[in-house]
Amino acid sequence: MPDERSEDIDVIHRAAGLAPGDALHAARRFRAKVVEATQASHDALLQQPVDGLSSDDRLRVAAHVCTIAGAPMLARHYEALLAAAPEGDTPSSPALAAMLDFATVLTSDPREGDRAAIEALRRAGLGDPAIVALAQLVAFLSYQLRVVAGLQAMRAGATEIAR
Repeated sequence: MPDERSEDIDVIHRAAGLAPGDALHAARRFRAKVVEATQASHDALLQQPVDGLSSDDRLRVAAHVCTIAGAPMLARHYEALLAAAPEGDTPSSPALAAMLDFATVLTSDPREGDRAAIEALRRAGLGDPAIVALAQLVAFLSYQLRVVAGLQAMRAGATEIAR
């Protein structure tokens, strides 16, 4: 069973408005290993060192993806992490615009995340490890966004049924 601290840091629980004691929270906690692995992925994708891709730029990309996906709660989460980051005043990479364009493409129409999109990142100065890490981050964000949206839809459905 996860400790109280893990409950406090679970991003999906907070973004979906889940609270200990409600049925939806209990349903999600039924597979605690999945919850914990999801949070561990979040932490690793944002914090693990990657050559050519700062944690701050990853947070900027994450906030951007959540904003364009219409998830303001998650966008605020990533913006708050950026504001609290030890190097939070670090200027963005000259490649940030290309990263944001790539993230937008993968979020809006993943089919367009083709060789040309990857070449644009290379021209902006990103190497393969940074490109792979960026694509993994956007894929994770897509998953996170879908889980939060699904939980919110389930909550709305349960509220409607209760009426």
